[in-house]
Formats: sequence, structure tokens, C-alpha cells
Amino acid sequence: MKMKMKMKIKIDKQKCPQDHKCPAVSSCPEEALLQDKFEAPRVDVSKCILCKVCVDVCPKGAIHEEED
Repeated sequence: MKMKMKMKIKIDKQKCPQDHKCPAVSSCPEEALLQDKFEAPRVDVSKCILCKVCVDVCPKGAIHEEED
């Protein structure tokens, strides 16, 4: 039996400067990326469709896809 890998978007808080308005938040077509003030963004996995637009937009490479 083949196991299907489940992927999800993760945010590496070590790479995220957390002192700016994240440009990836406004680029998400499903509004799945959320940010409070200038904290690191977080992903609402119930909304995320794994389009990876946020991965492409993140200037620091802090947003990536990985196995769940």
C-alpha cells in the first residue's frame, strides 16, 4: 500500500524578521496567511490550498512547503 504524503506550508521564524508587514499575507488568494501586528505570520491550514504563492513572495525564504 502506498502512503500519500500530506504537505503543508510552514514558516521558519528564525528566517522571518518579524518587524515588518509581511508581503506574503496580502498575496494569499485564500486569505490563509495571517499576521498580528509585526509578528511572524501564521498559516490557517483549513484555508490553505497549497498554491505556494506565499513561498514565491517571501523575500527572506522563511515560508516553505514541507511534509506534515
